[in-house]
Amino acid sequence: MKMAAMLTLHHLNNSRSQRVLWVLEELDLKYEIRRYERDPKTLRAPSSLTHIHPLGKSPILEDARDGRRDVLAESGAILEYVVETYGQGRLRPQAGSPEALKYRFWLHFAEGSMMSPILIRLIMGQVEKAPLPFFVKPIAKKISQTVQEKASTPEIKRQLDFVETELQKTPWLAGEAFTAADIQMSFPLEAAQARGLVGERRAIKGYLDQLRMRPAYQRALQAGGPYDLNYG
Repeated sequence: MKMAAMLTLHHLNNSRSQRVLWVLEELDLKYEIRRYERDPKTLRAPSSLTHIHPLGKSPILEDARDGRRDVLAESGAILEYVVETYGQGRLRPQAGSPEALKYRFWLHFAEGSMMSPILIRLIMGQVEKAPLPFFVKPIAKKISQTVQEKASTPEIKRQLDFVETELQKTPWLAGEAFTAADIQMSFPLEAAQARGLVGERRAIKGYLDQLRMRPAYQRALQAGGPYDLNYG
């Protein structure tokens, strides 16, 4: 049975906000969704989000309960909050277990390590596509390719190889049970796959297929609208 309405998700298309929708659906929580669209040219969130949180980024979750209103940003922090506050033991391992350590690692690895080189690759790709004077464009392209070859590409490979190895040991990242860490890791892995970076890593491909088959994942897609991580 769904809980009384108190949660409001400020949701941006093609963003990390999709993970928050997913965890809300996994826990069968009642929530309100307010949608925002990226600027088609800059891909940035609209300035109206700054009225909700000073950083003006999505996801932002509002929780109004017990006479107070809390505003949370950062998808990892939001997932932890929702699971701890409303999960009733679901979507996380037992405290103090070896799985709990792995769970915590993957919650932070997703953004703390894995997304950084993927973002560098995305930004460098935008540099190559940017409208520049003809005599500057070859220089910008060379810089972009050098940064990717020396920094982002080797690091992405190393991290994907690591994830592949871990998924060959257990069906889910924290062990035998699906947790919020899998939801958190879905975004960088889907972003990597959308850009052709996963390649023939069978464990990751099978893992992503399992994630997408979950009914709550599908409900989150319906609630959030189009979800294309190949933008930019």
